[in-house]
Amino acid sequence: MRLLKSILLGFFLLLTLSAAAREQSLTLASPDGRLVAHIWTDDVVVHYYVYLGDIQLLRPSLIDIEHSQGGKTFDALTVRKVTRRTIDETVASPFTRQATMRNHCNELTLHLKEGLSLVFRAYNEGIAYRFVWEGEPGRVMKETVDYNFAGDWTATAPYVSQFDSLRHEVQYSTSFENQYTTLPLSQLDQSRLCFLPLMVHCDNGVKVCITESALLDYPGLYLHGTGGRPLVGEHAPLPRRVEQGGHNNLQLLVKERDDYIAEMDRSKVFPWRIMMVGTDTEIAMNNLSYLLAEPSRVDDISWIKPGKVAWEWWNCFNISGVDFPAGVNNDTYKHYIDFASKYGIEYVILDEGWAVNGEADLFNVVPEIDLPMLVQYAKERNVGIILWAGYYAFERDMQRVCEHYSQMGVKGFKIDFMDRDDQLAVDFYRRAAEMCAKYKLLVDFHGAFKPAGFTRTYPNVLNFEGVFGLEQMKWAPTTVDQMKYDTEIPFIRQAAGPMDYTQGAMLNGGKWNYRPCWMEPMSQGTRCHQLALYIVLESPLNMLCDSPTHYEREPDYTRFVAEIPTVWEETRVLQGEVGEYIVTARRKGKTWYIGGITNWTARDVDIVLPLIDLNISDIELYTDGINAHRRGSDYRHERPRAVLPVMTIHMAPGGGFVMKLN
Repeated sequence: MRLLKSILLGFFLLLTLSAAAREQSLTLASPDGRLVAHIWTDDVVVHYYVYLGDIQLLRPSLIDIEHSQGGKTFDALTVRKVTRRTIDETVASPFTRQATMRNHCNELTLHLKEGLSLVFRAYNEGIAYRFVWEGEPGRVMKETVDYNFAGDWTATAPYVSQFDSLRHEVQYSTSFENQYTTLPLSQLDQSRLCFLPLMVHCDNGVKVCITESALLDYPGLYLHGTGGRPLVGEHAPLPRRVEQGGHNNLQLLVKERDDYIAEMDRSKVFPWRIMMVGTDTEIAMNNLSYLLAEPSRVDDISWIKPGKVAWEWWNCFNISGVDFPAGVNNDTYKHYIDFASKYGIEYVILDEGWAVNGEADLFNVVPEIDLPMLVQYAKERNVGIILWAGYYAFERDMQRVCEHYSQMGVKGFKIDFMDRDDQLAVDFYRRAAEMCAKYKLLVDFHGAFKPAGFTRTYPNVLNFEGVFGLEQMKWAPTTVDQMKYDTEIPFIRQAAGPMDYTQGAMLNGGKWNYRPCWMEPMSQGTRCHQLALYIVLESPLNMLCDSPTHYEREPDYTRFVAEIPTVWEETRVLQGEVGEYIVTARRKGKTWYIGGITNWTARDVDIVLPLIDLNISDIELYTDGINAHRRGSDYRHERPRAVLPVMTIHMAPGGGFVMKLN
């Protein structure tokens, strides 16, 4: 009996020691040591939790993936080996807010079984992780993404706009345009998905912004509340059957879905899950989405030309004082081209209507348009033509479309109405970008998810929508608070990359006189608020959304707008608070522009010029007029003779300002 007890005791001791040996607790710290991820694994699951100094941001949060290979499903994460390295390099960042970016982090890789690895990176600015697959082809059944926050903090998150409590799957079809909902984590609607990026306001002024990068061949990530502190991830299942339909028959609508989320090739890198950490202004300057993206797959980028765009859709072709009927016709577009040429605006977009509606055929041009003539007319005036294209119209004959229109001299496409981010839809973005790069065509994605690093991998993709932009003012009711939203997106949506907000309204409504109008739309807020958006927001391909008729009435103002760069060598966010206001400084060559916007609260801001440049000799200033709170288009333009070390600027309710310094 004693011998049996000894054998059993030894057996259980061996099991205990073996289990303890399998457990691993690892620590990964940022280069400055302030941000620390603690990673724990027991050969079945991986958890991690995060501290910033003494502040715990995440409690143990689960990371897991269920994948199949050869008919067998795996979900245990057995660690075979752990490796570490430090990365410190300078990354060229053309067509962005700065010329170069520093990529400095510590990295830890868990080498798992079945060809799977889990990579963590700790930056001073955040924590990121992703899976890497080097096994045989297979399927991803499910990926578990869990952000278990340490407090019931407030979240600022955008719900998907499509919602049906009885049909959860309708939420996977969305244009990624909605204003933010701000609630404690525990009060977020558990049945509604939130798209990324979103922000959590932690203790002591610390913000966490969650997004993803390197999203190229995998479904996008959604998060939803749980009734407590955690936010839990969800992905759209892979479509099994799609049908043409939707807006003007230009979409592919999902009719059936599989029971898994993605197909895996032999070698596959998954998207990075990014947790940006910092103060309001630090988050607004965070570069992790770009740094974690895959490097450029376009070898020659010399032909890629960012710039401004004269655009007809928002203003409904509302030109006057001409001797021809305005609309989708040659005379109207020649008028827009002449306007663009006069002010040095690089492009004109032909938006929806140049091809026959309902046909989803980009070779079926309406008879009122002579496209080769317009392209040549624009070329002679140093203006490029960009064509709007619906998703399915572009998808169905992608190579022939790109070859034909590039040979004609068209400079790019604005591709619209994807309204999905399942694996098939995301892969369309990659294929469209590659095909356009092959034929040296620019791309502006609309009806699109956030950039997610895409503009680094395919720099010919200059812009993404994925924002509740100015177009909403054509129909948004007066209850919509666009001024608050404008002061949220530089800290949240813009953390994922550039956005085609389409600013530039010349009719500007104060808080009490804004109204939606389709044919003669106006903005909320002041003229200087609209002007400052050219500095505050990042848009390498940037619209002048209003009518040439309105712009021509104020030629000095229009020249100023047209001359503002769209890409920069240096950017600094000087001050700001999410949902309240922001002041941003950007440099191109030796010239600085400083732009600020506020919500509906009037405020004064102090601009400390020595923080920008000690050798300023000339200032040009646009500020809200004394009656801008009543009439939003009231502004003051001046060149102050005295350059003071500190300049105090007043912003009206919904106001803004722009300062140009040489």
